[in-house]
Amino acid sequence: MSTQGKRKREQDVGAINGGPVNGGGAMAMDVSSEAMLALDAASDVVEVIDVRRLKKLVLGFERKLRDNLEARMKFVDQPEKFMESEVDLDEEVKKLHALAANPDLYPELVRLGSVPSVLGLLSHDNTDIAMSVVTLLSDLTDEDVIGESDEPALVLVDALVENNALELLVQNLSRMDEADSDEAAAVFNTLSIIENMTEVKPAVAELVCERTKLLRWILNRIKLREFDSNKFYASEILAILLQSSEPNQKRLGQLNGVDTLLQAVAFYKSRDPKTTEEEEMLENLFNSLCSVVMPMENKDRFVKAEGVELMIIIMKQKRLAYGSAMKALDFAMTRCPAACERFVDVLGLKTLFAAFMGKIPVKGKHKGERNVEEIEERVISIISSLFGGLTRGSRRERLLSKFTENEFEKIDRLMELYLRYADRVKAESKRHDEMDAGDDELDEDEKYLAKLEAGLYTLQLLALTMAHLWASENAGMRERLGLLLKQRRLSRDDIKAVLQVRKRKSE
Repeated sequence: MSTQGKRKREQDVGAINGGPVNGGGAMAMDVSSEAMLALDAASDVVEVIDVRRLKKLVLGFERKLRDNLEARMKFVDQPEKFMESEVDLDEEVKKLHALAANPDLYPELVRLGSVPSVLGLLSHDNTDIAMSVVTLLSDLTDEDVIGESDEPALVLVDALVENNALELLVQNLSRMDEADSDEAAAVFNTLSIIENMTEVKPAVAELVCERTKLLRWILNRIKLREFDSNKFYASEILAILLQSSEPNQKRLGQLNGVDTLLQAVAFYKSRDPKTTEEEEMLENLFNSLCSVVMPMENKDRFVKAEGVELMIIIMKQKRLAYGSAMKALDFAMTRCPAACERFVDVLGLKTLFAAFMGKIPVKGKHKGERNVEEIEERVISIISSLFGGLTRGSRRERLLSKFTENEFEKIDRLMELYLRYADRVKAESKRHDEMDAGDDELDEDEKYLAKLEAGLYTLQLLALTMAHLWASENAGMRERLGLLLKQRRLSRDDIKAVLQVRKRKSE
């Protein structure tokens, strides 16, 4: 994402069905230059309100709401006779935008009992009024508005949740026609509200999936091949909902979400995204795929849906998604023998070990040394998963045989990588010793996390791979490993020491 965390938006976040979107998510209209100047002038005027003014706003809103309800009941079959009351009601909703400049008053708004009334309008027969409420809620929960007001924001979000805002927002999504620019903007704003609420109250991420059909709506949205800002935003929201929630990951799997995500990324197996935004959307889709295959049942779904084959095809095409496909395989193959077996059966070893030997195509916005290193670490992790998942049989023999090719060149590469990461970890340990000698002493957990950041985990995987090669009892591999260790003045005890650190921290 591009996505792990809150997305920072510019004033223009991109086109929705041909029109730019402003910072509040509302669709920019074709207006004259004079009207544009008037709008700019109006936007510079911020109404500062107090409790007294808030009460007047709420009273005016409730009065117009009552008038509209009465008019609709009285003139059920004569809409022209209640249309004026709807215009008045819409005006009162717009007046409540003044609250966005005064988030400290949110608790008072809740105390006055207007939240249920406002939310009720999300089901109003007039979709214009429902869209006005969506815009209002988007403004009230905007990150720039609530960033400095944690407690008032939480009071508002709690009230929204308690009064079924999540259910009403998602229900309203189902009646939005994105061919209409205003309704497309309302969809964008709805997703913004959900993201904002999740930022204030992380539990919303699971609540919205538990109580509503949002996940199903997002899956249907990302199925559409055409790229636009709403598809981009939907992909980002999906990544947020899945990134740290096993219940959401399982729910998506039960909705055939693994297959849907595979279909979405398959569109890019032979083509690259055309824009930076489309590239970020693709990254969001892969991040969602990585999250959703964490539960074991979804790993099985990934294998059955031929996800392993698709990732290998993407890597063979050497497109922009090469690194993302490698990452998805890493997540899917971790502690999953079935995925490891399928990987070998569909000839994935050739592509994997080409990357292991440094033949990594790099392109796109992440082009650079760091991206190559990330892919390299994924390769090391996949090899470790293969040794863990293939405990015996011909598949394991095929894996082991890769290390005997071309006079054991892959064992040489393994040692090269081991030494590089060992040097990094040593440098980090030295830095800790220097800090301990001064006034910046770290505790043991902090030291361990810093070493992991420096590459300790990858070093441990490399050591584990060496242990698997030694345990194979292949005389040629043992001799090569022994020679390389001796040349570097190392021994098997040094390898064991790295693995013992891994064991101690996992206990």
